[in-house]
Amino acid sequence: MTVINSIMQALNGTMKTPTAYGWFHLMMLAIIIGLTVFLCIKFRNANDKTTRIILLVLSSICLALEIYKQLNYSYNDGNWTYQWYAFPFQFCSTPMYVAFVASFLKPSKFRDCLYCFLATYGLFAGIAVMLYPGDVFISTIGINIQTMVHHGLQITYGVFLISTKQVRIHISSLLKASFVFIALVLTALAMNLITHAAGLQDTFNMFYISPYFSCHLPILSMVYANTPYIVFLLVYILGFTICGAVILGLAYLISLITRLIKNRN
Repeated sequence: MTVINSIMQALNGTMKTPTAYGWFHLMMLAIIIGLTVFLCIKFRNANDKTTRIILLVLSSICLALEIYKQLNYSYNDGNWTYQWYAFPFQFCSTPMYVAFVASFLKPSKFRDCLYCFLATYGLFAGIAVMLYPGDVFISTIGINIQTMVHHGLQITYGVFLISTKQVRIHISSLLKASFVFIALVLTALAMNLITHAAGLQDTFNMFYISPYFSCHLPILSMVYANTPYIVFLLVYILGFTICGAVILGLAYLISLITRLIKNRN
């Protein structure tokens, strides 16, 4: 057995599949909340360089864990077979790429758009999975840690950027974010079409928007099954944009309540 096979065997330790709001889920929630609060307080006056370093460190952790996940999914009983369904370009995969790229950029309109994406669409995705993990848990310890860190840090990116005022709580932030989101959706769609046309495999469905496979996402699955594909795609984009708007609305409400409390004191 090779060294790398031995390492993969060790990483493939098993546990009883965690349940929503069981001890493992609650522990990871507490760790993410604690980290987020710590960063927001410790670096509340963070300058541009510090902000970018934080994004670089957090996104690098996610990327390293994603590499582990890809290796883990591809290794089975001494054999290596890539699992195309696990290709890392689902919607929840994109914040780590966006944060990583943004960490190298100086102030610009493009970076503003990336920051706004992390604080709206990305933040929503993280909150949705961390509050309702659904079927993300399996019996592999390493994968359960990866998925919780991966989605949890999406919350950290977004909350940190909003709390440090790197992203304005304004409708213009949603507009900037939507440019990034639409570009990512079109990229995923192009990847789906190209891989299908090339006949490379039959499980590749990035963002779950392939016209060749059904969508299993809540609500969107019904839209997919009962409307023309173009309608489904537009509803998909609109739906996630509304979710991004809700995140901004909640941020505004929390900011307003905080100001009222400070004024009373």
